[in-house]
Amino acid sequence: MEKTFQPAAIETRWYQHWEASGYFAPQGGEQAYSIMIPPPNVTGSLHMGHGFQEAIMDALIRYHRMRGFNTLWQVGTDHAGIATQMVVERQLEAQGLTRHDLGREAFNAKVWEWKEESGGTITQQLRRLGSSLDWSRERFTMDPGLSAAVQEVFIRLHKEGLIYRGKRLVNWDPALHTAISDLEVIAEEEQGHLWHINYPLASGEGYLTVATTRPETLLGDSAVAVHPDDERFNHLIGQTVALPLCDREIPVIGDSYVDREFGSGCLKITPAHDFNDYEVGKRHDLPMINIFNGDAAISAAAPAPYQGLDRFEARKKVVADLEALGLLAKIEPHVLKVPRGDRSGVVIEPYLTDQWYVDAKTLARPAIEAVESGAINFVPRQWENTYYAWMRDIQDWCISRQLWWGHRIPAWYDAQGKVYVGPDEDSVRSEHQLGPEVTLRQDEDVLDTWFSSALWTFSTLGWPQETRELAIFHPSSVLVTGFDIIFFWVARMIMMTLHFRNEVPFHTVYVHGLVRDAEGQKMSKSKGNVLDPIDLIDGIDLESLVSKRTAGMMQPQLAASVEAATRKQFPDGLAAYGTDALRFTYYSLASTGRDIKFDVGRIEGFRNFCNKIWNAARYVLMNCESQDCGLEPGADVQLSLADRWIIGKADQAAQEVERAVASYRFDLASQALYDFVWNEYCDWYLELSKPVLWDDNASDAAKRGTRRTLAQVLEVALRLLHPMMPFITEEIWQSVAPLAGKQGATIMLQPYPQPAQTAQDAEANDAIEWLQSVILAVRTIRAEMNIPPGKEISVLLAKGDAADKKRLAQNSQYLKKLTKLANVSWLGDGVEAPPCATALAGELEVLVPIAGIIDKDDEIARLGKDIGKLEKEVARIQGKLGNAGFVEKAPAAVVAKEQEKLDHQQQALATLQQQLLKIRAL
Repeated sequence: MEKTFQPAAIETRWYQHWEASGYFAPQGGEQAYSIMIPPPNVTGSLHMGHGFQEAIMDALIRYHRMRGFNTLWQVGTDHAGIATQMVVERQLEAQGLTRHDLGREAFNAKVWEWKEESGGTITQQLRRLGSSLDWSRERFTMDPGLSAAVQEVFIRLHKEGLIYRGKRLVNWDPALHTAISDLEVIAEEEQGHLWHINYPLASGEGYLTVATTRPETLLGDSAVAVHPDDERFNHLIGQTVALPLCDREIPVIGDSYVDREFGSGCLKITPAHDFNDYEVGKRHDLPMINIFNGDAAISAAAPAPYQGLDRFEARKKVVADLEALGLLAKIEPHVLKVPRGDRSGVVIEPYLTDQWYVDAKTLARPAIEAVESGAINFVPRQWENTYYAWMRDIQDWCISRQLWWGHRIPAWYDAQGKVYVGPDEDSVRSEHQLGPEVTLRQDEDVLDTWFSSALWTFSTLGWPQETRELAIFHPSSVLVTGFDIIFFWVARMIMMTLHFRNEVPFHTVYVHGLVRDAEGQKMSKSKGNVLDPIDLIDGIDLESLVSKRTAGMMQPQLAASVEAATRKQFPDGLAAYGTDALRFTYYSLASTGRDIKFDVGRIEGFRNFCNKIWNAARYVLMNCESQDCGLEPGADVQLSLADRWIIGKADQAAQEVERAVASYRFDLASQALYDFVWNEYCDWYLELSKPVLWDDNASDAAKRGTRRTLAQVLEVALRLLHPMMPFITEEIWQSVAPLAGKQGATIMLQPYPQPAQTAQDAEANDAIEWLQSVILAVRTIRAEMNIPPGKEISVLLAKGDAADKKRLAQNSQYLKKLTKLANVSWLGDGVEAPPCATALAGELEVLVPIAGIIDKDDEIARLGKDIGKLEKEVARIQGKLGNAGFVEKAPAAVVAKEQEKLDHQQQALATLQQQLLKIRAL
């Protein structure tokens, strides 16, 4: 083994070997375990949320593979309709072309060409994470098999009356000219205005004042609503008002949707351009007046002076015209949530248009029952409530998109607009006996990407054919996903799978939180706090990191702010931490359901953990290679108390991991492994092995026992760690396995350590715990008295019982070697102890005579000097925190940091003051 652990030297090599050897393919016993990867967008690249999610899935897959399950992790990517189409349209735009210049067929050919050349970024990054996906079964939502499944589902649902075409309100992107889903709308607070407009009563007896954030939509108003119990206005219900600028009258209606406390208590109703107004309009049978066209310019349905104007130009003209007529009561500044398309960035319009819909209410009923009955379980359980809340109030699902890239809707229209649904035009003509004289045109729209994704668990396994894979791996075992797509994906998969397979798509839904920055802020490009998992694995210099974070920013002020934040946070760039350290950091943060605060300091700690494991393996190899490790049948092997103790601790770690993984508590599993490997194996057992291995008087049987234990317990630890840290464990296991008597080509197909069914070795545990407490007591005295670690000292033990005396006899060899003792003895009954420094190990007193070891006066002077420095620093920070100007003006994080610093310094001061008291008392 190399002297130091270099992740870059082993990761790609091992991954290529695993993939080429077919180790990721299903293999194992009769019991199946399967996970279907949430398909990343083919346009995408890995972000921290992906990294976390993939790490969780890979740990589950590797764990169950090692436990002998027939394991499948199904891989694939999503065609990502809007995102992919935009990428290729931008490329055409750079050439001065649009998709319309090419035509639909040629444009889609260009998209396929881009996909083959550039669409593999995300899959290569998944490999970098160590994801043990079965690449031989990779699917794409637009591949022929999945496309056939999508078409089959659409046709069947249409025949069953569960898909229909209707005019409804949708989220409309005026830049992309398509309907989009709620998930593709980002609503953030922006500074706007509230316009108060007077609507004259038609009777001439005054007016009603309405408040609106979108005055241009006045042109499409169908009513003014008041609360039926509002005594100020309910007498006007049934009357009409003259709609300003429009030369028409609209009714005053009563509806409990109106908030009496907002604005004037009167609400303008524009059913064709507001989702809530749409519902009010349906209840009162109001006309739906669509005043926009596809690019959000004013349509012919509005008065002539406004037709053709951009919506925001129309807003200015409407306000100016209202003011000229004396109908503008006032304008107030107002903070409102503005919906923008996540791809285009433009303001989204609620827009009335013909679209295709799925009858979600009918499909939702069995999907609700599946969770209620326990056929599907959410982890954590509270997400079931979120699921129920949405499913019990579900609206029909708009599945059509006005794009070219995607699954084209298998519907054809004749000249009269009659719709025919079938797999292709020939089938439609045959089924409906339509001759060549009947002209048919196919629907121009494609299906929502979520439609094909909803079929993911069974379409990837070969449905609509009844394949062997479907029989073995469906339903899948668990879905790992973020809470934000419970509605858009999880619920729809449950609905579709139950309808077409009459079984659930998965048994468990493990819902994880968002990966945030160290301060708990959402990671976003504008905040300059985005971390790229690949940068954490490979490292990146400061200038490259700044360039990456500011790329494409159009606002110089924002770019400067992001650059400054980056230079302050990472003045040296990011170090190369390696995949295993990144993965283990994810697991340490994976407490169920909570958002994850990712601090780079933690990954540094786990890189040190990798180094610790590497150095431990080097120690084992140095002491065991070419040595007798007692592996021959009938070998004379003697296990020490320390050997027996660490074997028991390995078993205990296996128990804790098994318990934690069963409950999806990867934070607890990783903590159990960290404590066992770092604290018990490396810090204690390796040290306890030295007095045996380095003692010429130790028997050959004892040395064989310790060598065998060193190698076998490390080998067990590597198998325990492998699902979380695949690369370093494979590299070390190849060298350690023969020393532990193990054979095999790879650690990933070795059995996962199973807890023994026997009781722990109480004698070994008691003896080593006693030894640890005495060693820690001696080390405490050395630290407090400033005694160098290499200086030999004597120790007296007092107030011990017979059990303590037995343990000293068992452990004196270890105690002397590990604490650098000249001797250790019991203080006789009634014998007065010399001046000593004292510490407790349980009830046992541990005394170190100080004569000739420390100079009392020098030590008092040293401590006094250190105390004086700390007192000055404490006073300085207290003064800063006592300054109202600093506390009020400084960011909360800066104030908190100063308070943390004060707490730390006060604690250090208290420790030194306590040490000074002890020295003076000697």
